[in-house]
Amino acid sequence: MKTASARGVRSGNRRVETFSIPPSAIAGFGLSIERLCERAGVAPSTNWDTGEFFRLWQAVEAELDDRSAGLRFGADGIARGYGIPSIVALHAPDFRQALAALARYKRLTCPELVEVETRGDEAIVRYRWLQATGDVPRLLVDTTLASLKEMAHRGSAGRVTPIRLELTRRSADQTLLRDHFGCPILFSATSDTMVFERAALDVPFATASDGAFAQVTEGLEQRLAEGEGFPALIADVRVAIARQLSEGRSSDIAAVSGRLLTSRRTLQRRLSAQGTTFQQQLDSVRRTTANRLLSTTELDAVAIAMLLGFAEPNSFARAFRNWEQTTPVRWRERHVPLSNP
Repeated sequence: MKTASARGVRSGNRRVETFSIPPSAIAGFGLSIERLCERAGVAPSTNWDTGEFFRLWQAVEAELDDRSAGLRFGADGIARGYGIPSIVALHAPDFRQALAALARYKRLTCPELVEVETRGDEAIVRYRWLQATGDVPRLLVDTTLASLKEMAHRGSAGRVTPIRLELTRRSADQTLLRDHFGCPILFSATSDTMVFERAALDVPFATASDGAFAQVTEGLEQRLAEGEGFPALIADVRVAIARQLSEGRSSDIAAVSGRLLTSRRTLQRRLSAQGTTFQQQLDSVRRTTANRLLSTTELDAVAIAMLLGFAEPNSFARAFRNWEQTTPVRWRERHVPLSNP
């Protein structure tokens, strides 16, 4: 396992760059953490980096061999009290503030970003795994989205339901997913996303508790003020890069700093203070996106190179070999069958 410094503890503040799984959650699957760690090839712990965390979820999926397990676990998790951000969200006055709380406080618990956007008549909730270098396990995505659906349903007393689900995976389990979420499912999407009607944002929550919400959020705000959690700057930079790429725009530091309404020099200085560089973040987002496109689409390396903003396919090939120690074609041959049973 990595040292504490490698896991993000610096400058006296606890930078959250790891995930944890409550022992009671593992017990809910009828599994032991020792067996899962052994199967996943990770050391027993209470916190794991993103790669280790994903391998644990893949081990859970292999042990259960149940395509509906994540949907059940996500729905049950709200009732059982798993996930502080979701529980806080249930105390919010309405769905808008519930999503805002979920998005703001999620980074206190793990390097995962909940991004909320309104566009036209839709409210869009995206999940981004900030340090992922490969596919997010199917079981984990199902659990996460089922938890969001249950939070919306329980908080609004059944008045808020999704109108569309977008998944990065290839088409699979359509009937199972449609029956659970009650909405159309779009596959091979750019992100794992749940979409609601924009009007749903103003639906009041039956579970609202002004006193509890104010008390809990005060404590969480104090933790953020003390520098705890995954750095907001790095999350903002990674999202800005991802959006530039998805829109076919330049992803260089000038374009990204402009999107963030800051100067290149200021952005470089702030990233340096966080122990990283813009190029490191750009490479990481490109790597994650490349792996997703290779896994979930039929696009060839030339098309992927263009989507990632590389001037030439050869530049992408060199970068990919540096990331994965193999070629895009061989990586796809090795990983796609495992991702699509």
